[in-house]
Amino acid sequence: MTAATPLRAPATTRLPIEATGGAVLDVVVPVFDEERDLGPCVRRLHRHLTDEFPYAFRITIADNASTDGTLAVAHRLAAEFAEVGVVHLDEKGRGRALHAVWSASDAPVLAYTDVDLSTDLNALLPLVAPLISGHSDLAIGSRLAPASRVVRGVKREVISRCYNVLLRGTLRARFSDAQCGFKAIRADVAHRLLPLVEDTGWFFDTELLVLAERSGLRIHEVPVDWVDDPDSRVDVIATAVADLKGVVRVGRALATGALPVARLREEFGREPLAAEPSPDEMAGVTPGLTGQVVRFAAIGVVSTLAFLLLYTLFRGVLGPQPSNLLALVITAIANTAANRRLTFGVRGRRHAGRSQVEGLVVFGLGLVLTSGSLALLGVLAPAASHAVELAVLVVANLVATLLRFVAYRAWVFHPRRQRA
Repeated sequence: MTAATPLRAPATTRLPIEATGGAVLDVVVPVFDEERDLGPCVRRLHRHLTDEFPYAFRITIADNASTDGTLAVAHRLAAEFAEVGVVHLDEKGRGRALHAVWSASDAPVLAYTDVDLSTDLNALLPLVAPLISGHSDLAIGSRLAPASRVVRGVKREVISRCYNVLLRGTLRARFSDAQCGFKAIRADVAHRLLPLVEDTGWFFDTELLVLAERSGLRIHEVPVDWVDDPDSRVDVIATAVADLKGVVRVGRALATGALPVARLREEFGREPLAAEPSPDEMAGVTPGLTGQVVRFAAIGVVSTLAFLLLYTLFRGVLGPQPSNLLALVITAIANTAANRRLTFGVRGRRHAGRSQVEGLVVFGLGLVLTSGSLALLGVLAPAASHAVELAVLVVANLVATLLRFVAYRAWVFHPRRQRA
């Protein structure tokens, strides 16, 4: 990383800063090959902050190894505005850019926004105000809050909501929108958390938020007005795969204690994590086979309907096999969590991570069955209608469901394994 343009003192008079004597807020704009949009973005952001923000501010353009004229545009903007600085990185990655700039900034409050400014900037002051006052530790813009007003296509809406379900089912996340490009964090909190965040790309936000939440930090959510950028160049498939890998990695780190959550809670002065209930304290359900079958079947019906809905939504965009994979991953995680609690009566966090990992192994069997069925259908009846395709998937899912019940009862949620 090389600092390309020194930052100068703000030209306008603003409220005094007790903490640093400089900028209270450092807004980072990560960019890669954005020579066309960078100028309008920074001018609009600068105008808004000058007119509406009552504290000293800085705008830092973080150039992620751009190959076009982005860096030259950034230099011109830095020469035009005293509050604008430039940092150049030799490698790509939004997470890498935020990690680098936030770690080096001297501002007490750090934020970032995407260069397309899809989020209405009127939400910026409500975003950072609780951090400036010390009421909250992080703040996120949420497109999924009831009061949010969002304009975007069905594909992005479905993917965003499914990702939220995935995080809640696997990492027990309680925040509503991990990937909205509009977030802020107190610098003292960032300096403690950033060394533990490994991802350098899009999953950076999720990893940071999960770590913060597990550390007992307060995350403030702001409903936003958000308009989708039709020129977005995000690779949805690559991003989804990377996110799934990130979820597995972070889940494993939390389960094994590789992330020092207890130490962080102590350092931040938060209450220690509640002790995990013993097996005798777990609220159970009647262990009879009949009751378990009924509950499992009910959950299975809901899961199958959810799978078919997700598959249909993804099918027109991703093709049959990627749609099958993504729909199965989402429903399998939710299915495992529901059966753990409702069918087999396992409560509390004890072995929860292990159960999800083993549930994904069982999911792999379902994936082989459904993917194999689709592949066989493609060979035997390449011109089959969508209705036939769905019928084949229903049968394959029924077989996979039977195998899942046997595996859950005899292995994943077996009482002896839960007491171990």
